[in-house]
Amino acid sequence: MRKSELHAAESVACLNKALNHLKDIWEEIGIPEDQRVQRTDAVRMHVKNLLDMMIAEEEGLKKRLMSSIESCRKELNSLCEELRLSPFEEDDGLTMLQLEKEIRTHLKVMLKQKSQRMNELKELMQQDRELCDILCDNPYVIDPDRVPSAQQLENYCQYISSRSQEKERRHAEFVAIKRQIVVCMEDLEQMPDTSFERDVVCEDEEAFCLSTENITALKVLLSQLENRKAENEAVCVSYRGRIGELWARLQIPQEERDSIAEHMKNSKKRNMDALHAELERLEELKMKNMRSVIETIRAEITLLWEKCFYSLDQRRAFTPYYNGDFSEELLTMHEKEEQRLKQQFEEHRELYDGVTTWQNNWTLYQELEKKATDPSRFNNRGGNLLREEKQRAELQKSLPKLERSLKSQVEQWEAVQGAEFLVNGQRFMQYVEEQWNLHHLEKEREKLERQMKKNKQTEEDMLYGTSLRTPTKRRLAGVPTPGKSRKLNTTSSISSCTPNTTLRSICHSPSMRPPLSVSKIGSGLRTPARGRTPRGLERNKENLSQLSGALRTMTSSPHRNYSINSVASSYSEFARELSQATKSGCKAGVLNSTITR
Repeated sequence: MRKSELHAAESVACLNKALNHLKDIWEEIGIPEDQRVQRTDAVRMHVKNLLDMMIAEEEGLKKRLMSSIESCRKELNSLCEELRLSPFEEDDGLTMLQLEKEIRTHLKVMLKQKSQRMNELKELMQQDRELCDILCDNPYVIDPDRVPSAQQLENYCQYISSRSQEKERRHAEFVAIKRQIVVCMEDLEQMPDTSFERDVVCEDEEAFCLSTENITALKVLLSQLENRKAENEAVCVSYRGRIGELWARLQIPQEERDSIAEHMKNSKKRNMDALHAELERLEELKMKNMRSVIETIRAEITLLWEKCFYSLDQRRAFTPYYNGDFSEELLTMHEKEEQRLKQQFEEHRELYDGVTTWQNNWTLYQELEKKATDPSRFNNRGGNLLREEKQRAELQKSLPKLERSLKSQVEQWEAVQGAEFLVNGQRFMQYVEEQWNLHHLEKEREKLERQMKKNKQTEEDMLYGTSLRTPTKRRLAGVPTPGKSRKLNTTSSISSCTPNTTLRSICHSPSMRPPLSVSKIGSGLRTPARGRTPRGLERNKENLSQLSGALRTMTSSPHRNYSINSVASSYSEFARELSQATKSGCKAGVLNSTITR
């Protein structure tokens, strides 16, 4: 039995005991029966009213519990919908009190979660408003009166984080641009004029609105200031260039130049003003020294003519160069011509530099060619001969390659410019070809001079005898000593001559043999130190007449002219014709000698 049932039984027993006690009291007092009934009814009514009141209170409690359960249930369902959660599921077998307590407890948890979400939403919205004020952006779209879901809060947090990063990026960009703007304004010596410029330069960095429009306006302002600064720098550079030219032309002393040395390095507003003032002063001084300035410009024009390979006709085309009336108009014409030549040279510097390189290599190649024909080069002791030969071989390979490269560049230049590229008044390739032709002609002339010199030496040796040349260096193997050379006959002397001499061609001719008169020359030949006898001189004159006849036959032939100006063929043709002429002259001399004997 439950404890509550025991208490109820005890209550009933207590009530019965009390009624019995009242009955005994009434009997002792002697209360009549009717009054006893009344008094018993009164007791019953009191007990009934008390029990009815207690029952009513308990019924009220029950109703309140049911009402609370229902209200909590509705509120809990509403919270589940607001929080985007699944509906609350009640457990079976619970009394009203247990059910009400469970629902109320879960309701408190839901209310706390709702409050947390709303507080978090409020904080995020506050951050969003601050970022929107700084970035001048629209706020994040979300209902402030509705409980956000967990996903919505997460998305909102990510959005706020990205906007915060954007704020930091824009702030860093703003600070960097602001510093550049301040530097440009200092260089330009310019104060902020507009309200926007004052906000940028003078106001607090944290208070500046970092909107995309303001950032764009900052970039535009910086670009304008940089352009203005670049213009000032360009003006200063032009001023410095012009001032440097006038200093050189007017021969300004170094002391005056040092006075504005600071302004020749910087390009601020005050530097530009100082350079402008100096330029005006030099222009005035230039007008006072017109003649010297024009002569200086003419020297510069001449140098530019040489750099651009102008021919004499091209130079004469600029007639003011030869004008002696030194006026301001003449100075202006010279300055324009100088500027035109400078521009032309700078536009085609690569091509002109290539031509200059070719000329330098060509000059070096010609010098090495001349050294190659100089007999004294064999006396060097520093390895110069090997080095020169190696350099000459390299130039022989590099010159044609350079010419081909320049030919391609010149053709491209002519196709673009629609004009001919001239070097000293000629097309470049014609100029190169002419230089090679002149070089070949010069080599032919040198060969002819050497041949004529050898012929002349042979003639003198046959007339006066062979002169022995004492070597200055150590003798080569097989060279006889001076004592032994006196014992040699004429045949050995003649055969020791070079293969290109006339006598060797005579003696080694397949159809000729040395005549008796020639074989007897050896007994009469003496060195200059031993003297000459009349008989030896007579025999030498006879042989000389034979050789002179051959030479006269060559020089008097109407069909042959051996001057260098008429050389039109290679040296091999010249040598072949000379050999034939020598043979014919030698035959005639031998025949005359035989008849005379």
